[in-house]
Parts: sequence; structure tokens; C-alpha cells
Amino acid sequence: MKVGIIGTGMVGSATAYALVLRGAASEIVLVDHDPALAQAQAEDIAHAVPFVHPCQVRAGDYDALEGAGVIVIAAGVPQKPGEDRLSLLGRNAEVFADVIAHTNRVAREAILLIASNPVDIMTEVALRASGLPAGRVFGSGTVLDTARFRMLLGSHLNIAAESVHAYVLGEHGDSEVLAWSTARAGSEALTDFADQIGNPVTEAVRARVDEAVRRAAYKIIEGKGATWYGIGAGLARIVQAIRDDQRAVLTVSKVMEDFDGVKDVALSLPRVVGAAGIVETLQPQLTFSERKALRASAETLRETALQLA
Repeated sequence: MKVGIIGTGMVGSATAYALVLRGAASEIVLVDHDPALAQAQAEDIAHAVPFVHPCQVRAGDYDALEGAGVIVIAAGVPQKPGEDRLSLLGRNAEVFADVIAHTNRVAREAILLIASNPVDIMTEVALRASGLPAGRVFGSGTVLDTARFRMLLGSHLNIAAESVHAYVLGEHGDSEVLAWSTARAGSEALTDFADQIGNPVTEAVRARVDEAVRRAAYKIIEGKGATWYGIGAGLARIVQAIRDDQRAVLTVSKVMEDFDGVKDVALSLPRVVGAAGIVETLQPQLTFSERKALRASAETLRETALQLA
């Protein structure tokens, strides 16, 4: 499958590299407002191809995206000193309007996968600008937060993160909700598994894991300026689910007409992802407090989106 990536900074280039390592694309086209950067990234990543899986990696303009099955949008403008979040959102919305006008012209059949932050709001912007069905315009959402949650639980239980089934829901941001009540290790409820191995999930453990998941990006940004490897791998995972029609359950962000009374809001829930994009949305059986927190997250996202409108 041909994959286009618009925006070839750290996130876009990490996504392309992860796609090559996973063998998740037969062709990758990198597009950037700085063609020299796109060309340099394409050449560097192409030099890794002989060590992994066959894939053509090249730079191009928007016309080169024709025939793409998925287009990852990682474009955006950096925040200016003293600039508030809403102003940044407004400028990024203008960037998206221009980008999606081009993608609609050359690759209207492609699925649009949004990576730019704040990803939930930008997913809503992209949906409005594209005019495509919501199942074909969605964001990476909390796929990375979910991976962080599983990694930390796996570390606590001393098992592989792949054997942990737990989700982070809602906003990809401060109001996100760790769904402790539905978490499982193997086939067992998380708390039962932890008790069996003599390593219980205490309130102190919950607090530590919650803080580590919720503050992970801040910690990484403080140390190196931005995050890119984790989200690059997450985006590649989503693309592979689309390419292979895996119908994988992933916490991606989609605009919903109604979530618990909150209208027209983009947020993450477990969703079935395949060749057609998002084909099903699951509603986890949460506790009252988790459900209340998730609705509050939805309200936060909706309020921000309304300010942008």
C-alpha cells in the first residue's frame, strides 16, 4: 500500500521509519513545505530499507500522493513565545485547510490519519475540511497513552506489555481517563492477576502509574524537546491495521455525533480499525467515576472546539 506523510519533522519522519521497519507499506511519499527536508528524510530512511523490508521511499509534492491508501498528516506550526493555545489552534486550522484542499484534489479516496496536536481538535478540523465520512478521517488519539499504560502495568506485574489489555480513553491530553476497571492481564482481571502473583495494584501503584501516563509527554519534552518515536510506532501500527484489514481494536480519535450527551466531539474509545477505516466503536463498561471523568473529558474537548469555531 502507498502511504503519504505530510509534514516530515520528527513525528513524520519517525512514522516513515517505523513503517519501513514494520514492513507496513510498499511505497512512502514524504511531503513538506520544505522540499529539501522531505528529500533528506526520504534518502536517509531509504538507506535503511536494505536491512529490513522492501519499500520505495521518496519525497514529492502533493501530486505524488495520488493513489495513496492512507495519508498521515503530521503538519503544523510551532507555538510562538507567549502564544495561547487557541491562537495556535487557529493557525494550525489554517494549515490544515490548505493541506486537505490538496489531498482532496489528488487522493480523495485515501484514509486521513491525523497526528498533529492537539490531535482530537485537529481531527475535527480535518473532518470538516475534507467532507469525508468520519470513519475515514480519524486521529492517533490515545493509542500512545494506551501503550504507555500497558507498558507500566506490564512492568509492575513483570509480564510482557503485549499481555496487558488496558485502555486510555477520552482526550489525548490532561483530561484523559485510564480505564482501570476494564484492565486485564492475560485472561484475568488486572487486580486478580496482581493478587495471584503477590504484587497487588494498590492505590499508591495506581497513583504512580496514572501520573506516569498522564505526565509522560511533559517529562520527555523537558528532556529532549518533543516526543516522536512512540507516536511514530503507534501511527505505523494503525497504518498496518488498515493495510491488512486487521480489524484491530485501537484507541483512536473520531468525531462522534453524540457521546453521553456531548454533541459533535472527537475523542478516543476502543475502535475496530480495518481497510475501510473505523468500522465499529466499542463502549467499555466503566465504573460511575470513570464514566463521569470521560464525560468531563468530552466536555473539555467540545468547549475548546467551540472556541475555535
